[in-house]
Amino acid sequence: MTSSSENTPKTKPAPAQPESLIEYPSQFPIKVMGLKAEGYVHAITVIAHQFDPAFDAATIELRESKGGKYLGVTITVTATSREQLDELYRTLSTHPMVKVVL
Repeated sequence: MTSSSENTPKTKPAPAQPESLIEYPSQFPIKVMGLKAEGYVHAITVIAHQFDPAFDAATIELRESKGGKYLGVTITVTATSREQLDELYRTLSTHPMVKVVL
């Protein structure tokens, strides 16, 4: 009589995956899109400062949509961890003025 462990194929453990492909700290650009409205850029700037106190608002890049209804805002933050970036994306994505975060 053979035990069931003898019939179980042996598998190699999967190689460890790196936790992140990003080296921290690093400069990390984030594109945020929303309706072009008063206070929109300021709201994005406030959120950026919450997650990166050294955020420089002078580095913000703006791009209007072809029809002028939407505004793309690119912020570059100093990323210090995966958790920081995840929470920043979550905060931006749930802001009522934001439509898309990339």
